[in-house]
Amino acid sequence: MRCGRTGGTGGQLRGRTDGAGRGRSDGAGWTLRVPCDTLRHLRPRPAHVSRTTISAGLLLFRRLHGRLELFLAHPGGPFWRDRDDGAWTIPKGGVDTGEELLAAACREFEEETGVRPVPPFLPLGEVRQKAGKRIHAWAWEGDADPATVTSNVMRTEHPRGSGRFLTFPEVDRCAWFDPDTARAKLNPAQAELVGRLEALLDGGA
Repeated sequence: MRCGRTGGTGGQLRGRTDGAGRGRSDGAGWTLRVPCDTLRHLRPRPAHVSRTTISAGLLLFRRLHGRLELFLAHPGGPFWRDRDDGAWTIPKGGVDTGEELLAAACREFEEETGVRPVPPFLPLGEVRQKAGKRIHAWAWEGDADPATVTSNVMRTEHPRGSGRFLTFPEVDRCAWFDPDTARAKLNPAQAELVGRLEALLDGGA
């Protein structure tokens, strides 16, 4: 399975390593941090016409030595820079007009991580975030090294009305978490997806 891709050595986002070229864990999960000088190499976000109140995304999971771990993304940009608990998300994004929800979820996952999802996909249903955005989610089992993740970039005016535009990765780091830690890290509405996945896996055991 292909865990990630880069646009050459300049486009690779490198995280901490353990000396053997692997991402290093601090006990809470694998972590990727993006150096500012790599931004010019990141893939630009394609233009999409989307339904702004609907998102679709995927929750990647693995079972390592019998323990469930979940792969989450931390949003990039100044608003999220210093936020941790409650700020993480499953890789997700808007749904193009006429696009199937699962197709949008797979597209967004690959755009934000560089990792191509592989079926089968387990339906996790829909959750609604506090601001009203509805997220349709699926889970899939696989693996990914956060040290090789690549994210598309976005450009936004900051502060709003200032005429000053910033370009930054839509996802600035990714990490593996155990279920309890993932619940704390995730947006509160998305935390429900963890329990749904656990129930599906327990039912299929």
